[in-house]
Amino acid sequence: MVTIFIVTMFFSCESDIKKVTHLSETIFIPTGEADSINLKYTDSGRVKSVLKSAKMLDYSSITNPFTEFPKGIHLTLFDDRGNTTTIVSNYAISYKKTSIIDLQGKVIISSQNGKKLETEQLYFDQKSEWFFTEKFFKYSDETGGYIEGPGVDFSKDFKIFNMQKSSGEVNTAE
Repeated sequence: MVTIFIVTMFFSCESDIKKVTHLSETIFIPTGEADSINLKYTDSGRVKSVLKSAKMLDYSSITNPFTEFPKGIHLTLFDDRGNTTTIVSNYAISYKKTSIIDLQGKVIISSQNGKKLETEQLYFDQKSEWFFTEKFFKYSDETGGYIEGPGVDFSKDFKIFNMQKSSGEVNTAE
């Protein structure tokens, strides 16, 4: 009789523990949701960037807020001379507290002068304006030269490149 009572108590406690665990799970529900966005950022009357995405989910009301773009992004950046740089990815997530943007799935950065970087995942630190990845990358320039390998970090303007193990072909003017 005592054994039956203890076994019954054990199973009833397990059921309650499962309920408590289930209740304590965090369920992310977006604060805002937008379809087909076309967001223009301006500064001093000039368009600095244009962000397009098929879907945006805003999770700004949680402890570590973020914005998610589950269907990817198409971002065009304009410099002071009107030159453009385009960033495309299949998925993106922007973390508000750290100012880190995580781009994933066929990430391509291309400039109007023919420079192009391709990888599967790329992070952008908005505070230091620095890109980095540990994934395989391929960088090509307007002369047909290229560099590829695992892991790279570089400045927003492509002027500083730090590579881990890379190979490629560089064309120089003679």
